[in-house]
This record gives sequence, C-alpha cells and structure tokens, in this order.
Amino acid sequence: MKKVYLTTAIPYVNGRPHLGHAMDYLLADAYARYEKLKGNEVRFQAGTDEHGNKISKKAEEAGIEIHEFVDKNSAVFRDFTKQLGTSVTDFIRTTDEDHKRRCREIWKKLEPHIYKSEYEGWYCEGCERFVTQKEFDTNNGKCPDHNKKYEKLKEQNYYLKIADFKDEIREKIESDKMKILPEFRKNEVLKLLEDSPDVSMSRPKEHLSWGVEVPGDENQVMYVWIDALSNYITVLGYPEEDIADFWPAEVQFVGKDVLRFHAIIWPAMLLGLGLPLPKVLHSHGHILANGQKMSKSIGNVVDPMEVLERYGLTAFRYYFLRHADTFLDHDFTWDQYDDAYNNELANDLGNLVQRLATLCQKQNLGGISFSPKVSPIYAEEMDKLYFSKAFDYAWKKITEINRKIDETKPWALAKENKIDELKSLLCELVDDLLQANQLLKPFIPEATEKIEQIFTAEEIMRPEVPLFPKKQLEET
Repeated sequence: MKKVYLTTAIPYVNGRPHLGHAMDYLLADAYARYEKLKGNEVRFQAGTDEHGNKISKKAEEAGIEIHEFVDKNSAVFRDFTKQLGTSVTDFIRTTDEDHKRRCREIWKKLEPHIYKSEYEGWYCEGCERFVTQKEFDTNNGKCPDHNKKYEKLKEQNYYLKIADFKDEIREKIESDKMKILPEFRKNEVLKLLEDSPDVSMSRPKEHLSWGVEVPGDENQVMYVWIDALSNYITVLGYPEEDIADFWPAEVQFVGKDVLRFHAIIWPAMLLGLGLPLPKVLHSHGHILANGQKMSKSIGNVVDPMEVLERYGLTAFRYYFLRHADTFLDHDFTWDQYDDAYNNELANDLGNLVQRLATLCQKQNLGGISFSPKVSPIYAEEMDKLYFSKAFDYAWKKITEINRKIDETKPWALAKENKIDELKSLLCELVDDLLQANQLLKPFIPEATEKIEQIFTAEEIMRPEVPLFPKKQLEET
C-alpha cells in the first residue's frame, strides 16, 4: 500500500464558492477515489485563505466583526466540499492557531534567504501581489484579471531571494522531477521563471493588519505567500512533525491563474526549507459562460449551487468531469447541461439500468459473481491525470452495452423460451455493466454505489424510481 497526498488551492473567503473552486475539488476527488480503488491510503487537503486586506475590507463592508466573517465564510467552503461529495480528509484554515504558529517557524527556517528592503512600484490588491514595470507596461497599467488599475506603493518589506533557487527550480521542471501538467504550461512557467524577481513576503502593519505577525518584527505582517502556501505542509504538522510519509505531494491541483505562484514561489520556499518539491502540479482551465470569463460586472456568473440543485450531485459531477476537458477552458451553457443529463445520464445509463434490471428480475436472477478488471487504456489516462479522457473511455463501455442489448435482443430469447441462453446472456450483460461501473466510481460515486447494489444483490430488482428521471428541458 502506498501513501498518497493530494492538495487543492485554498480560496479567499471574501466571496462565495464558484465553478473554478468546484473543478479543483472534483479533479482532486476523482484522483483520490482512483488511488483508493488501487488500495492506497490517501490524504486529501482543502481549506480557506483568511488573511489579507481583501478579507478585512469585506468584513467591514458587511458590518461584521472579522473573526465572525471568516468563521461564517470558511464554513460555506467546507460545506461546499461536502455538497460536491468529495472525500476531503484534511480541511485547514489559515486562522488556525496551529497554522499560524507553524508559519512563524517556517519563516525562521527561511531567514537565510530573506532580506529587508524598500519597495517602490506597482501593486494589485485583487491579486495581492506586486508587479514589475514590464508587467505594468504589458497590461497598460491595469490588472487583466480584476480590470483594476495597479496602485503605486512605497514601503519597506521583507523579500525572499528567488534568485537563490532559480537554477534548481528550472532543473526540476525541465527534468519533470516536478512535472507540470498540461505539458504546454511547462514552457510558460520556465519563461516566467527567467524574469521572476525576488518576492515580497511581508507588508507593514499600517498597510496590512489582518495577518500573521513576522517573528522578531512587530511592525510587519506576513504576506500571502508564507501564510497561504505553507498550508500544504502545516496541515500535515510541519515543522513539528515528520511529514515524510505524505510529503512530497503526489499531485497539487490548481487553477491556471495561480500556477505561477505554485511553480516558482512555492518551490523556492520548499527548497529553502530543505524539503522535496511536489511530484506533479496539475493546472486546470477556467469555466466560461457563453464564451466569456464569468464576471459580476458582465452579469454572467453561474452559481454552482444553482447547477447542483437542477439535477443533483451525480449530474454535476458527470458534466464537469466528463464534458469539461481536464486541462482546458470550458464554455458552460445550460442547454449543454440539460442535454448531458437527459440524453446521456438519463437515456444512456439510467435507461440501461432500468431495462437490464427488469430483464433480470423477470428471470429471477441474482447473486451474480463479479471480479473487477481495470483496462490498461483507462488506467493510463487516469495515471496521466487526464480524467475527461478516462471518463470518455468508461462511458463508451456504457454505449457498447446498450448496443449489445439492441443486437442480441434478450426479449426475443424470452419469447422463444430459450431460457438458458437468455440467462447466460443476462449474466454477461450484468458483468459488462459492473465492469463499466467500476471505471465510473471515481467520477460518480453516488450513482455507481446504487448500481452495484442493484446488480450484486441476491435478487436483482428493477428500481421503482429511475436513477435519472428524464426532466422537461427548462429555458435559461
């Protein structure tokens, strides 16, 4: 048995969960469940990033005391991981006392690579990061992600010497010792690494009061990097505990917009601590709405809770894990979502379960033995972390079983009273379905559990209510 550790990026609690967060959780959960099917022990981290000016401003706007604000919003994200049916084992908050204490110890360990200097230049509050003059010029003075002008700042901060680690980070990336997926993102990161400056690790308390105080300097507060990125190891107990059983992480799942921080700043921190780098950084795309990035100002934000409530959890997981390419941006439309539910889940899988269970019930079949077999093609795609392709492969098995039923016509065998031949065919079809169902377990666990219960029972009974009742298409 192997010990496997998977992580997801921790979101700020200044807003509600969105579909990008859902993709982080779903991709990691699919892989966690796959590893468990192989008999491995899995720790799966999620959490919330609760410090910084954006948080304190939101609490102030809401007229809520800041501790109450972060408690309330962190609970929303924790609940969201449960509503998505994920198997998260470790949920961390950056306001946890254990985390804050461990961050201070991490800072002390990194002190040989930290220096204090005055900064004068550009800053994006939305990204909570400083930008170079080159980036300022490229973006015409405005952050492309937040559509806001950069601020001019002059202040004294502590910096991490990224230059101390550039060569080693480059070597790790180029040799795939820290593999970046998808492959085309690898060259993007290497290009960014070339020009990557030293990174501000603190802010003056007068400009940022809501955070972890820098050890030995009561006038400075830790900036986002040590506070937020360290969560991946503080949740394991570092530096007080030996984390070698689970670190390095097998895979760290992040959105493409935060890949640069996880591929440059985080490795620099780890190298400074003498820790190995994660084995894989898995970067997924954005969920778009009608071809545009979701934005409150445009008014095209799709609420994940609304999507969940439309057809339930299995439909949500089915759509985003199969139809959203694992590595690319995906354009969500309600028409596509409705079509996927009615014509794929309800028609292909739900109808298959109903008619096969009905045929088996009429012949009093049950107690069929089943030994799972995993296709090498499926395993290869899962091991490459290309989940949408693995899901497609599994779904083709469902399509093939439907075709096989249409071609073999078991109902005709029943009419001809060829009972032995009919029972043999039904046992074969049930085994085919259970094998396909095994491949679907990482993606739609709720449904696959029900299907396995139906077809491994002592008496196979047709479900009184279809797993996926067809629904009238709604206009959205």
